[in-house]
Amino acid sequence: MSEKIKVARLIKDSIKVKEELLSPKNIRTIEKISREVVKTLKKGGKILFCGNGGSAADSQHLAAEFVGRFKRERRPIPAISLTTNTSTLTAISNDYSFKNVFSRQVQAIGKKGDLLIGISTSGKAENVILAVKVAKKIGIKTIGLTGKNGGKLSELSDIPFIVPSNDTARIQEAHILIGHILAEIADR
Repeated sequence: MSEKIKVARLIKDSIKVKEELLSPKNIRTIEKISREVVKTLKKGGKILFCGNGGSAADSQHLAAEFVGRFKRERRPIPAISLTTNTSTLTAISNDYSFKNVFSRQVQAIGKKGDLLIGISTSGKAENVILAVKVAKKIGIKTIGLTGKNGGKLSELSDIPFIVPSNDTARIQEAHILIGHILAEIADR
């Protein structure tokens, strides 16, 4: 297979997953998530993001879209990625366990009326799942962005979104698209 054909196939695979996001059920779920984001912000809450690996990078990327600006000038939107403070991450991992890196931060800075968006392509990330459990105890609404079969994260989240794919790269691409949709709606 030539590189040209391989590249075309990869692009088509990505497009196929995004086309599946257009199903009425998926559109309704993304709309429901966006309403929750807007409701949280209108009531003075903040958005917390967490994830591991590529999903950690996605958490940072999406928090930046809210705090900075997305498409238009507006006031900063309160959003925090729980993946960015290496001193906090390593201290919690060392003193407790890596599974506690996000839940401890949710306990420290989360409050009722906030929104936690946990990102895990498999839905099995123990530290994201624990953060969702802690958030729910505090009264923080939770959204789980997953893929594959959704894992435990989709079962525990108030609003789960399972990207219809088993391919980690395609799932991450869809998560960023969904995050950009949320940022654009929040811009308005």
